This record gives sequence, C-alpha cells and structure tokens, in this order.
Amino acid sequence: MSNTLQIVWLIPFLPLIGFLINGLGRNQLSKTLTGIIGSGVILASFLISVFVFFQVKNGNTHVAHYFDFINTKSLKVGFDFQIDQLSSLFLLIITGVGFLIHVYSTSYMHEEDSKDFAKYFAYLNLFIFSMLLLVMGGNYIIMFIGWEGVGLCSYLLIGFWFKDNNNNDAAKKAFIMNRIGDFGFLLAVFWLISKLGTADYQEVFSNVSKLSSFDIAGITLLLFVGATGKSAQIPLYTWLPDAMAGPTPVSALIHAATMVTAGIYMIARSNILFTMAPITQTVIAVIGLATAVVAATIALKQNDIKKVLAYSTVSQLGYMFLGLGVGAYTGAVFHVMTHAFFKALLFLGAGSVIHAMGGEQDMRNMGGLKKYMRITHLTFLLGCFAIAGMPPFAGFFSKDEILAAAFAKNPVYWVVGVLTAFMTAFYMFRLYGMTFLGKFRGTHEQEHHLHESPAAITIPLIVLAILAVVGGWIGIPEVFIHGGHRLEAFLEPVFADSNKLVASLNQKHELSHATEYALMAVSVASALIALLYAWNKFSKYQKTTTEETGIARILANKWYVDEIYASVIVKPTQSIATFFNNILEKKGIDGFVNGIGKAVNYSSRQIRLLQTGQVSAYMMLMVVAVLILFIIQLFS
Repeated sequence: MSNTLQIVWLIPFLPLIGFLINGLGRNQLSKTLTGIIGSGVILASFLISVFVFFQVKNGNTHVAHYFDFINTKSLKVGFDFQIDQLSSLFLLIITGVGFLIHVYSTSYMHEEDSKDFAKYFAYLNLFIFSMLLLVMGGNYIIMFIGWEGVGLCSYLLIGFWFKDNNNNDAAKKAFIMNRIGDFGFLLAVFWLISKLGTADYQEVFSNVSKLSSFDIAGITLLLFVGATGKSAQIPLYTWLPDAMAGPTPVSALIHAATMVTAGIYMIARSNILFTMAPITQTVIAVIGLATAVVAATIALKQNDIKKVLAYSTVSQLGYMFLGLGVGAYTGAVFHVMTHAFFKALLFLGAGSVIHAMGGEQDMRNMGGLKKYMRITHLTFLLGCFAIAGMPPFAGFFSKDEILAAAFAKNPVYWVVGVLTAFMTAFYMFRLYGMTFLGKFRGTHEQEHHLHESPAAITIPLIVLAILAVVGGWIGIPEVFIHGGHRLEAFLEPVFADSNKLVASLNQKHELSHATEYALMAVSVASALIALLYAWNKFSKYQKTTTEETGIARILANKWYVDEIYASVIVKPTQSIATFFNNILEKKGIDGFVNGIGKAVNYSSRQIRLLQTGQVSAYMMLMVVAVLILFIIQLFS
C-alpha cells in the first residue's frame, strides 16, 4: 500500500474525531480548548491534504478499499476512497478555507456560552467531515452518504439559534428543498446500478458505452436535479438566501468551501456521462445562465449585506453551471476555487462589519466604516475587485475562461454572461459604497462602539485577500503565457476521456487570440463601467424613506418567487395535509380506532345492567337461555 493510501483515511477521520470530542465533551470543555480542538483537526487534515496533492500531481490516481459497504449476490459496493487530481484540489479548498473559517469562528462566536460554543464547533467539524466524504468517495453511494451529511449539517447550523422561529423555518426550508434534489440523485444512482450493476466511478465510466442514449440522458438529467438542490439553481435556489439565518461563518462555509460546490463537483466527476448527453448539457447551460441573471438582478436591490452576498453566490454558481454546460469543466472547477477564496473573504468581511455594528445587517444604516475598520475595508475591497472580474485578480481568469467557452458554444450565452458580469460589478460596489464610504448612518451608540475586529478575525481575512488576488494565477490563459494554465494541465487526466470524445466529434471550437483579447476587453470594460458608476453613485449614499416602485420593487421583493412558491406549492400542500389530518386521520383512522373503544365501553356499560343481584332475575334468565337453546336444537 502506498504512503498516500496509508494516511488518506485520516483526512476525514480527524474532523470526525473533533466532532465527537467537542460534541460529547461540550459540558466540560473550555472555549479555548474547544477552539483548539475544532480548528486543530481541520489544520491537520489540510496538511495531509497538501501531502496527498503532491502525490497525485504527476497524474496518479489512488483508490483505497477499506471494507465492503454492501455485499450481495447482485451488488457489491466498497467503502472506497478515490484520490486523484480533482478530489485532491477540492480537499485543499475544503480543509484550507474551512480551517480559516474555524479560526475566525473562535472569535466571532465567543459570546456564546461554553456548551453552545462546543456544539457549534462540533457541527462545523461534522460539516467538514461530510464534505470530505463526499469528494473522497470512490463511488456514488459513498458520495451520497456525504451528500446527505452536508444536508443534515446545513440544517443544524442554519437553525443554530433555534430560539428564533425564523431561523428554524430557514433551516427546514433548506432541508426540504435539498431533499427534493436528493431524490433525483438517488433515482439516477438506482438507474446506473440497474443498468451496469455497479456504482463505482471507474467501472461506470469504463462501461458507459453499454448505456443507451436514453439511459445517459435520463441519468444525467436526474443527477442535475440533485445538483440544482445542493448548488441552488432554478427552481431550487430560494433556500440559499434564507440560509443567512445562521451565524456568518456558517454562511461562509456553505457558500465557499462546502455544500453549494457539491453539485459542481458531482457533475465534474461524472464529466464523461454529461459529455455524452448534449441535451442535458444544453439544459445545464440554460438553467445556469438563467440562474445567474435572475440572482444578479435580485442582488441589485437587496439592503441586507448578507443577502446581497447570498444572491451573489447563487449568481456565481450559475456561471459555474454555464461552464459545465458548455463543456468547460476545468473553467467551472477553476471558478469554484477562486470563488471559494473571494466569497469566503466577502462573507467573513461582512461578519466583521456585523460584529462591529452590534449585529446590524442593513447597509442603509452603515456607511463610513473605512476609517474605523481599515483591515476589513482593504480586504473587502480586494474581494470586490476579484468578484467583479478585474485583472489581475482571481475572479478575472476563471470568469473569463467560462465566458470564452460560452462564446465558442453560443454567442448568446456570452452576451448574457457579460450582462451578468456588469450587474455583478454594480451590486458589489453598491454594497462596498453603502458600507464603507460616505458618512456613518447608524446610531450614536453604534458609532461609539465601532472598532476593528480581533486578530482571529482579521488574519483569516488577510490570508483570503492574498488568495483572492493571486489565486487565479495558476490559470493564466494561453493567450497571455504559453503553458500558464497549470490548473488545466493538472486536471487533464480527469477530463481526458471527455476531451477525446469532443475532439473525435469535431465539437471543440478554438478561438483566435484576437477574439479572446476582444472578449476579455469587452468583459472588463463593462465591469469597469458598472464599478465606476456604482462607486460614484453610492460613495455618498444618503438614507431615504422613499419606497421602491416599479421594477425596483419587484427586484427588492426577489421577483416574488417565494410568494409564488407559497401560493402554488406550500399552501395547497398544507391544505391537502390539513384535509388528510382532519378527515382521513382524525375522523377516519382515529375515528375508527376510538369508535371501537367507545363501542366496547358502551356495550360493557349496558351488559353490566344484567348484573342486578336478584336471584329471581337470574333464574328467569336461566329459563330464557334454556328455552333459546331448546329452540335452536329443535330447528337445527
């Protein structure tokens, strides 16, 4: 057994141990010890992940079989871990960004009592464990275990402050909407097993030619249904903005390093299946692009700092699905990585602002924080440049790689993508201007308590800001530097079969360098115009009481999608449930069961009247009984 296989199991096992220690010892552990254990196990997993990354850097793939998870005559599923270029990259993102979020949490959550503090870190560790299991699994069954695990942990963490029913409602919404998507995932796995007799990645992908076109289309569409739930795409995206009910570090973890990237990982892992399903790819591209546009328009008019970032995540996920839909698998994974850097930075920066503002999240009550929070301000500004796609920040390289691939596939995709990039730059610098520039618009008490956050908060911000600046340099396109796209070369073994298939069908469209330069110039120019316009408009923002009207009101109310869902789905479902509860259950089943009891009770009350205690009455009953028996015997 190689050195990689000997230690790879420690990567998920250590967070699981942290979960057990902090969870079982929550009544005894101090906050300091809890933070050290909770963060330390993730750091250890990160260091092992770095070692594993270098082990697979030369194109090696390691599969570790530990035991048979399912072993029947017709199906054998191993508890296997597959470590290759794709999984190793995700391991670095999950454990690296996850560690910074854990360190940040030691300060952000310090006001909680020791028991809740330990419970919080136990949940965080379990979240990381589940996501690691998802990406390390060597088959769809192990992936699904981790898939369900992150769904559970999101429910626990979104509803962490459960004394507020709004938080509970948000947690239930996330859990239920994800179950809808998970059902599609599960059906796809069953379909694969019924056709190929296995759920193992290597066996499925090597035998994919045995599947019919109908099978491949059906399986990939069902897998995409699962991805729409986890990665918040139309129509299952509305849970993600409501997930802001949880603590801000949880938002950063969900949006940057764990749950929402699961759908992208699953499709990238199954790339050969999707490459063989052009109809599904078109569906993915269209849904991804529609999600990107709709979420971006909503973000334009949100005033809650976390809601803006939440809809921004939904929009950026749409970009990633656009990349997957046009076959730019490397570009989609590249954007997962850069997005993890700048979105974690932006959420943690927002948390630093909320921490300083005493829990205030409405940007209309902020302003002028630049002079009070210099580190938070500078790092947040760098994050805004990165997500806006300004060169040479990380978001520029990954976003433009997707846009270039979209243009090669269909210029309409590119036009809509650039429009979305324009809106992204606008709403992010609207957020920046309303929060950090101009005059402070909060209360005197809030202004008195404004201060920079502690080192446990600012150090992760600085590290993430550096990554948001330089993280995209591993994916510099060929148009700038020959051989500069190191990530593409690194991931090539994972996507080799898809690339060969596309090449064999002559479906790969290469763009000239002149075209690439022109596309980049238009994209950057549009984002720069939006950036400057937003900066000029909101750098001196004044709070008003004027209500939004027209399209602005529709966007502020999120296109009324939640209200439509409530009217079309939630209320009718509740009415049906009430009908079955009142008619079928209470009056039907309960009525039948209770009726039997009442009948027995009534009968016993009537029969007891026969017990009079009078001998003459008993003798008369005996005579009557004898007569009845005689008559029965006579006519029988």
